[in-house]
Amino acid sequence: MPKNIVISDPNEDTLIKELEKRTDVKAARIKRLLKLPDLTKKENSPVKIINDKIMELPTWANFDIVEIPKIVTVEDDFDLLNTPANHLSRRETDTYYLNTDHILRTQMTVMWPYYFRDKEVLERLKKDGEVGSLSPGIVFRKDEIDRKHFPAFHQTDFLYVCRRDKRIITLKELQNVQAETVKAIFGDIEFRFLVDTFPFTDPSTQVEIKWGENWIEITGAGLVHPQCLRNFGLDPEVYNGWAGTFGLDRVAMIKMEIPDIRILWSDNPRITSQFKDINSKYKEVGHYPEITRDISFIVDKSVSLNNYYEIIRDFANDLIEEIKLLDTYENEEKFGKDKISYTFRIVYRSPERTLTSEEVNVIQDKIRKKTETDLNATLR
Repeated sequence: MPKNIVISDPNEDTLIKELEKRTDVKAARIKRLLKLPDLTKKENSPVKIINDKIMELPTWANFDIVEIPKIVTVEDDFDLLNTPANHLSRRETDTYYLNTDHILRTQMTVMWPYYFRDKEVLERLKKDGEVGSLSPGIVFRKDEIDRKHFPAFHQTDFLYVCRRDKRIITLKELQNVQAETVKAIFGDIEFRFLVDTFPFTDPSTQVEIKWGENWIEITGAGLVHPQCLRNFGLDPEVYNGWAGTFGLDRVAMIKMEIPDIRILWSDNPRITSQFKDINSKYKEVGHYPEITRDISFIVDKSVSLNNYYEIIRDFANDLIEEIKLLDTYENEEKFGKDKISYTFRIVYRSPERTLTSEEVNVIQDKIRKKTETDLNATLR
């Protein structure tokens, strides 16, 4: 019988205690992220509403529900999922590292190694010839700052593995599962399958829906990569499977017409009271004016913009709607070798209240000073 599987890590408490003792800026960022609620569990959250709709589909009737730690190992998140050593996602500019070996989970796909370390799951796979699991939760990645991106977001991952003598898995079977989910959420909508690439599935596919005049990706999936099966001690000549991920925040924003990802995190009753079911539509609680401030500086070309966005988040939290890169300029004679000039426009706007020039000026001044000291930048 399927079950709820809550998997803890005996090292997590020690890692968190060590983290709490630290006073460096990287630790402060991670501590701030770990305090964020998992919106898949928060009532009246659009993220939970979408996740609940996915979870109730008949496809998953016999699937286990797996809960895993937020702090995971590099081995589990990357190595065992067949992620190449030089993959961009491993870089510190993309991933939050506690130390060399531990990170904040970057994907709910990291559920796989936890799931296949469960002895009861392996016994059931051997006895019944098949197992399936779902794992919804919050994940973390460094990213740009705009209305669609936030360093924490939510996914629901699904995984099905069976013996080949029971069934040979095909991409068509997987696409039927994806199509069923798209129809359950969006109803009669135009969608299409495209070829995609993931380290842990081969072949891989994604689903795009036609929303207005645009095609928007909402889920990626594929057949479980043979090397991943080997990594979990399963013979790919004996077993096969399919798996995939639903991006809950994006789906919620599309379905409920939410224009700004920060709205998902709001505790304002005027906002949260709007979300009752999957057919809820967001209505703006007020049109608050933007305040813009520009910043220009010269810095080494090696500086990652994702790291710069992290500096801005340190001071502005959720008061920035967008950061626009207005200009890049190189002039070795003027700036020096391997230097580049950036000009950004920072758009301040809260979805809940009117900001004042005075409070924005305080934040902007802190950002300017931190840009200068942390990036060794020359302000212009």
